[in-house]
Amino acid sequence: MDFILQIWGGSFYLLNKILFAVSESQQQRLKKKLKIIGWIIYILGVPAWVIILVGHQNWIAASIEAGGIPAMLLGLYNTYHDHKKPHKGFNLLVTLSTYGSLAFGVLYSVNLHGGITSMTQVLELGVMLGFLLGSYYMAKNSTKGWLFFMLMNLSMASLMLLQAKPILMAQQLLSFCFVFYGFNKSQRRINQA
Repeated sequence: MDFILQIWGGSFYLLNKILFAVSESQQQRLKKKLKIIGWIIYILGVPAWVIILVGHQNWIAASIEAGGIPAMLLGLYNTYHDHKKPHKGFNLLVTLSTYGSLAFGVLYSVNLHGGITSMTQVLELGVMLGFLLGSYYMAKNSTKGWLFFMLMNLSMASLMLLQAKPILMAQQLLSFCFVFYGFNKSQRRINQA
């Protein structure tokens, strides 16, 4: 079962990063389509990640993955509406769920371990910051999201290495390459505008 979860979570996550990265060099219509598919794939990959992370008592990372679903839905909504139809209620829900998930994961982990006492918790904090801020900035169509996704990928790759999940470690390193590519493409697009 662990192997299936690694393939499911890893491939969906990697495909999301590929679609986001490739979309940066496309015309607006295709870019929108690729990002919509990317957001949907990201959401569909979350259950596998949550199961794997909870299985290793990675409560910070698991709560962020689960709690990030509203941010992903906001990204999907904003992409569908070309970032022209902001929804204040939805934005508020995303903010509350993000901070609520963050508080839950950190407090539960600190309570369970008696503080921040392990390297895995430090790596989870890197995953948390990278995921939350990366998803938030990507949902807002900001290139800063790419930088935070890089932090997330490197932190998660290290965490997966420590927990003997080679498939997910490799997937995170491949994702990092696509995130780096997407960041470069988005920077070039901004510089050309």
